[in-house]
Amino acid sequence: MVEPSWPNVHYDPIDYQAISYYSAPKKKPSLKSLDEVDPEIRSTFEKLGIPLEEQKLLSGVAVDAVFDSVSVATTFRKKLGELGVIFCSFSEAVREHPELVRKYLGTVVPHSDNFFSALNSAVFSDGSFAYIPKGVKCPMELSTYFRINAASTGQFERTLIVADEGASVSYLEGCTAPMRDENQLHAAVVELVALDDATIKYSTVQNWYPGDKDGKGGIYNFVTKRGTAAGRNSKITWTQVETGSAI
Repeated sequence: MVEPSWPNVHYDPIDYQAISYYSAPKKKPSLKSLDEVDPEIRSTFEKLGIPLEEQKLLSGVAVDAVFDSVSVATTFRKKLGELGVIFCSFSEAVREHPELVRKYLGTVVPHSDNFFSALNSAVFSDGSFAYIPKGVKCPMELSTYFRINAASTGQFERTLIVADEGASVSYLEGCTAPMRDENQLHAAVVELVALDDATIKYSTVQNWYPGDKDGKGGIYNFVTKRGTAAGRNSKITWTQVETGSAI
């Protein structure tokens, strides 16, 4: 499989050998609370208006914060868990809920779908996972914020949201990256699955750094996002706002 070319899109060739495919902030072996998240990471998100402390968050919004290649914190997990709602990092979902990951991963966007979905499938290490069980209306909006922070690093997160029969959920994602003279690659995959009588409301605001006025720098944003209304009377509403990135 080779990188596609488009007649009306022109950009400098991507050197895939020069990209760092994994970057993680220093952290303790096991975080028992949000207070243990690296203060520098918390400060970065707070400057972006994304405080990680649950008591500072707006009521009704749970946040998963992804920093470079890893999820650093997910809020309101205990409250959501009381209803059987699973909202966690993708790496944790693989460890704690492998049966759900095996059942739904790649069913909407297979690894063979395109060049960038194949790249993502080969190298992704984290992202967000949400499962809303049968008949449950998620009591708060789920939200993920992606931050590319390290230089020469690509971000290849995976998002999988499953609404089981009669379930409903609203999900919002956003992103940021520093202003750099070099281009960086973002190649994510998003999969939404709505089963019988389920509803997913998906919204995304893409505001990656677009580069300077001379066209230097900026994020190459090659993502594959797709949803399937897989059941009877299932519904997915999709709002996508693209305000940034070099491509």
